[in-house]
Amino acid sequence: MGSAYRIIEARERDLPFLPVIELAAARLLVGHASESVLTETTDLDHFRDAQASGRLWVALTAETPVGFVHISLLGSGAPHLEEIDVHPSHGRQGLGRRLVATACDWTSRNGHRSITLTTFREIPFNMRFYASCGFAEVRPADLDAELADIIANEARRGLAPERRVVMRWQSPI
Repeated sequence: MGSAYRIIEARERDLPFLPVIELAAARLLVGHASESVLTETTDLDHFRDAQASGRLWVALTAETPVGFVHISLLGSGAPHLEEIDVHPSHGRQGLGRRLVATACDWTSRNGHRSITLTTFREIPFNMRFYASCGFAEVRPADLDAELADIIANEARRGLAPERRVVMRWQSPI
């Protein structure tokens, strides 16, 4: 990967690009997620709140966003990697790995011991990718109520729970 890309905290002007990136990246999940999931986007106010709280970063080429990572805080205050997307035309450049590293770095710098995420179990650029970034599967029996609620909400949106996995990255500090 060259220096054509950089990752920065999202700016207000970056927010309108994020739904476009979401929809483009979702096309990679055709056959794995329902059409309703593939066509949904995050409300801009939700992104705006994350941006204002310093929990949203974008990958830029020149000044154009081509990827992003969004951390939410669960009710307990624990960080959760809510979403990461890279526009497919900029895929396979290491941007996903850099965005994940940004989220993990934020986790450590802000005194959190871990960050969780949910993803597809069988898609190579999902569970195996996150495992290569240091995430480990959280067994269903070990899910706390907040993570179990996330899986239940995903099921209501059309994501089959048996195809999903919860993963956790532990801070080395």
